[in-house]
Amino acid sequence: MANVLTIARLAIVPVFTVFLFVDGQAWRLAALGVFLLASLTDQLDGWLARKYALVTDFGKIADPIADKALIGAALLSLSYLGEIPWWITLVIIAREAGVTLLRFLVIRHGVIPASYGGKVKTVLQIVAIALYIVPVVPDLVRWGAMGLALVVTVGTGADYVVRAVRLRQVARSARAG
Repeated sequence: MANVLTIARLAIVPVFTVFLFVDGQAWRLAALGVFLLASLTDQLDGWLARKYALVTDFGKIADPIADKALIGAALLSLSYLGEIPWWITLVIIAREAGVTLLRFLVIRHGVIPASYGGKVKTVLQIVAIALYIVPVVPDLVRWGAMGLALVVTVGTGADYVVRAVRLRQVARSARAG
């Protein structure tokens, strides 16, 4: 069931994107609904996988891809529409790509698990993006939410770098000793 939700989240990304590009407040609200539904499936599939011991190799790979596809599509679309500055989108996407690359580079030494900060980062990004999708939210509120999401995104990215360096040092020490 958890993997089905992950696949559904991936499949719903294009629907969300189309709704976002169609003119009209009703379509914008539909895009918001689809975005929030997809975001909730992320929480639900993780909970189901842990509760019922349904954690699979496919899920470990597909779940983060689905998350990044949803957040990335939202950021790229909103930047293209001129609602979120491109530099914010580029910083967030660069952080996500960098952390993913970093995890692959150190995988022979061990796995860097998702941190609590990473989970907070995801929730803050979802909230900030949702506020940009809603047609009537004041700019100050949007900027505040996105600013907080951006600070946590960069901060958790730096944390992953520190943890990767430590993991590598521990692995070297274990080999040498």
